[in-house]
Amino acid sequence: MSTRPQTFLTPQEYLEIERKAEFRSEYHAGEVFAMAGATRAHNLINTNAVAELRDQLRHSPCEVYSKDMRVYIPAADLYTYPDIVVVCEKPHFADEEFDTLLNPVLLGEVLSPSTEVYDRTDKFEMYQTIPSLNEYLVLAANRMHGDLFTRQPDGKWLLAPASRAEDFIEFSSIPCRLSLKDVYEKVEFGTEPPGMRRHSP
Repeated sequence: MSTRPQTFLTPQEYLEIERKAEFRSEYHAGEVFAMAGATRAHNLINTNAVAELRDQLRHSPCEVYSKDMRVYIPAADLYTYPDIVVVCEKPHFADEEFDTLLNPVLLGEVLSPSTEVYDRTDKFEMYQTIPSLNEYLVLAANRMHGDLFTRQPDGKWLLAPASRAEDFIEFSSIPCRLSLKDVYEKVEFGTEPPGMRRHSP
């Protein structure tokens, strides 16, 4: 999730600053975007999904990363931090720092009201230029719902939605299936978590 761009930099300048920064920022074609904070629901959904993927892929060649693995998309000149990153071949990195992945097979985003349109349109279009990418998962943060987009042999992307607790998200590029019930475990929509109170002004 990003806010308005702060400045213009070259990719080399961005990486030099980013690797020393306390907070993460994304980069697109010279513009740097500060990353916004995530809600409780966003964090729970992301953590649950990554935990399930990691557990199922534990004995496979695949590696699962969450939030802090930077991905570079050369065709779009984009450095970004997807919420979910999976790589199954030998990881390829942009340089010897080994912190900027080039060949994910699966990317995932947990949506928020401020980023949903971007994640579903412009960002998805940029993700599609990654040759290794086979699947893109988007998970809603304001309701139980997931959309899995899978690349077809003709280059088109097939949508498979899921919106019920008993539904599963079935992946074709990795030996995994996510239960929506597990992904949304402990997530409450439109209510405060138990034990939390609003402070009086």
